Amino acid sequence: MTHANHTTSTTSTANTPSGAHRTGPDGVMDGLLSTEGLPPWLTPVARAAETIEPLQLSRFLPPKSGAGRQSAVLVLFGEGERGPELLLMERAGSLRSHAGQPSFPGGSLDPEDGDPRTDGPLRAALREAEEETGLDPRGVQLFGVLPRLFIPVSDFVVTPVLGWWRVPSPVGAVDLNETARVFTVPVADLTDPANRATAVHPRGHTGPAFLVESALVWGFTAGVIDRILHFAGWERPWDRSRQVPLDWRA
Repeated sequence: MTHANHTTSTTSTANTPSGAHRTGPDGVMDGLLSTEGLPPWLTPVARAAETIEPLQLSRFLPPKSGAGRQSAVLVLFGEGERGPELLLMERAGSLRSHAGQPSFPGGSLDPEDGDPRTDGPLRAALREAEEETGLDPRGVQLFGVLPRLFIPVSDFVVTPVLGWWRVPSPVGAVDLNETARVFTVPVADLTDPANRATAVHPRGHTGPAFLVESALVWGFTAGVIDRILHFAGWERPWDRSRQVPLDWRA
């Protein structure tokens, strides 16, 4: 997730299937959202997005004062050779914050993205994903949003936007100064108990982690994935006592 400001929005709704205007659990509403034509295996995720409560996702919620830097991430589901998969990227190791950490594509809202309370996060998630990975947003169908969450260390208020990669397009690191690589992870690997662990930060913080595709996915990204797997009914029992220590640079 990068936080640089951008000035051009290339999001298009021309190829987005029509659907009724829907309101997400945090009040986000826009005609860009549609569940029409989703593959059956995504139905549990779409249903969870409509009913999940903020505290069921995280104890870190946006300040009631409205403070915080508005941002969005794209939680993009596709279908690969091994079935359902998620798109992730790995931040460049030279960055000052979260260096080398896997994340969803995403970043800060720009003024031209629109109202942060309505369609702004949807447009920002698509725009940032295109700028970071090169994907064609016209092939992405947005079908839901999760409640806004808060990342205290960076003061970001993040809206996870759910998407279906209806028409896949080539992806890769657009700017190697920000992104080391772009990759997909089969959902089967994320649910495999052998790939799951609890990350332990030197400060004492703990949270879910996934060891997949030669990467350790932890923090905000792992937390969102963990909750999606749980509420979609995809989670398999795993050893929560298995720990992976993080270093002070994390």
